[in-house]
Amino acid sequence: MNNLIPPYADKLTALIGTPERQAALKLEARDLVSIDLTPRQTADLELLINGGYSPLTGYMNRADYDSVAASMRLADGTFWPVPIALEVTGKIGANLAQGARVALRDAEGFMLAVLTVGDFWPVDGKVRIGGTLEGAGLPQHHDFTELRQTPEDMRRQFARRGWRRILAYQPEHALFRPQYDFIIECARSHEASLLLHPVAGEMPADEVEYFARIHGYEAVLARSTLASTTLALLPLPDHGGGLRAALLKAIVARNYGCTHVVLEGVPDAELTPYSAGLGLHLIGLPAMVYVEAEGKHLPTAKAHGLVTQEMLSAEEVHRRLERGQEIPEWFAFPEVVAALRRAYPPRPMQGVCIFFTGFSGSGKSTLAKALMVRLLELGGRQVTLLDGDIVRKHLSSELGFSREHRDLNIRRIGYVASEIVKHRGVAICAPIAPYAATRHAVRHMIEQYGGFFEIHVATPIEVCESRDRKGLYAKARAGLVKEFTGVSDPYEIPESPELSIDTSDIGVDEAVQRILLKLEREGYLR
Repeated sequence: MNNLIPPYADKLTALIGTPERQAALKLEARDLVSIDLTPRQTADLELLINGGYSPLTGYMNRADYDSVAASMRLADGTFWPVPIALEVTGKIGANLAQGARVALRDAEGFMLAVLTVGDFWPVDGKVRIGGTLEGAGLPQHHDFTELRQTPEDMRRQFARRGWRRILAYQPEHALFRPQYDFIIECARSHEASLLLHPVAGEMPADEVEYFARIHGYEAVLARSTLASTTLALLPLPDHGGGLRAALLKAIVARNYGCTHVVLEGVPDAELTPYSAGLGLHLIGLPAMVYVEAEGKHLPTAKAHGLVTQEMLSAEEVHRRLERGQEIPEWFAFPEVVAALRRAYPPRPMQGVCIFFTGFSGSGKSTLAKALMVRLLELGGRQVTLLDGDIVRKHLSSELGFSREHRDLNIRRIGYVASEIVKHRGVAICAPIAPYAATRHAVRHMIEQYGGFFEIHVATPIEVCESRDRKGLYAKARAGLVKEFTGVSDPYEIPESPELSIDTSDIGVDEAVQRILLKLEREGYLR
C-alpha cells in the first residue's frame, strides 16, 4: 500500500476494533440506552466507522460543528466541508449526559456502534450530539454485497493490482454516454485507472430504479475500453448539492485511495482552489454535447462551430421511458436503456391509483365498484378495490372516528395502495378522506411508484343527506355521531383533482366512461 496516496490528513481512522472488542461492545450494549438511526444516519455512521470520513473519530462536538458550518474548518484548523453530528428528538436528548455511553442501532435493531457522548445542544426542538465512536460492526447490506468495499478493502485491491493513479467518479444517477465519454477521456488523459463509485448510501423509495441503475453501471463497465476499471458502491448519504457536498465526496475519494475525482454540479473554477489543500486532482464535469461528425461527446466549450445534439434532460428520459419512445444510442448504451425500461415500463404497464374522495353518500363506492368491473372487463390489469367500509372492517377495525384515527385510516389505505401500484396493479380507493394534507401525503406515497388520479365526487351535501341510506346524517344531526364529516367536522375540498364528478347530475355509466377516457388520455389504458 506504500505507493498509494495517503488518506486525508495522513491517517485512515477506521473505528472498528478486533473481533473480541466488537463482542465486548455488543455485550455492553445490552445495558445501554439505544438510539435507532434513520437510513441516512446509518450511512453517515458507516463512513465514520469504516474510515471513509477520516480523520473524524466520531460525531463533531459543537465547536467543530459550528466552525465547519461557518468556515469549512474544524476547530483545530483542519479543512472539512460538511458538519457531521447525530441529530435526535428532544425526548431522547433530554435523557443524555456528558460521558454517557449510548448504543447506536439501525432500523432493524442491529447494534452498530457505541457512542460516548461528548457534548449535545438543542436545535429547533431537536438535539445534536457530538462524541467519539467505537464500531461493533458495519451495517448489513443484502444488495450487491460483492460491491460493498471499505476504504481498507479498496486500498488493498488497488495495491494488489498495482494501481497508483486512480480516477473516481461517484454518480447518483444512471450513467449515460456524455458522462461515460468524459470520464473515460479523463482517465486516459491522466493515465489513471478508473473507480466507478456510485452513491448508494440510502435505499431510495423507488427500489426498482436503484437496482436498474446498478445493473446499468455493471453493463457500462463491461464494455469499457480502459485497461483497468473497477466498480464499488459508496455508502454516502445525501448532503445536498453544491460545493460543500462535492468537496466531501473528494475527501471520501482520497480516503478510498483515489488521486483524481470527477465531481458534478460544480465548475472547475470553483474546485481548483481546493485541489492543493485536499491533495488530489479535482475535475468538474462540464456541460456536454454530442458531435455527430466525430461520433462522440465533447464539453460544450470545445464544440464551438460544430454541429451538435443537445443532451436529453432527466425529465425527457423519464418521459420517453414512460411512453415507450426511443432513447438514441448516441445518448445511452442499449444495456442501460434496457435496465431502465424494466424500472420504468410504459404507462399501460405501470401501476395506477384512482382515489375517490367526497362526502358520505356522494356515490364514491358505487362509482368505484362500477369502475372496477369495467376495468376487469377490459382485461390486462389486476384491479383491487379498497372501499372505505371494507377497509374499516379488515384493516382498521380497531380505529375510531376521531380526526387522528380517520387520518391514520387514510394513510393505511394509501400505504396498501402504494404497494399495489408498486407492483403495477390498479388500486381503486373510495374513502371520505376529508383532509387535504392527508390526501397530499397519500399522493406523495403513491406517485413514487406510478400514477395517482384524485377524483372529487362533488355531490352536494344536501343530495348526500337526502340519500342517507345508512341513517348517518340523521344520527349526526341528532348529536348521536360525533365528528361527522360535513355536519360537525369539515371537508376540505380538493383544489386541483384530476377529475370532479357530481353524481346528482350524471349517471354512473357516464361517470365511469369519463374516468376511463381520462385514464386512456394519460396513457394508462391502451
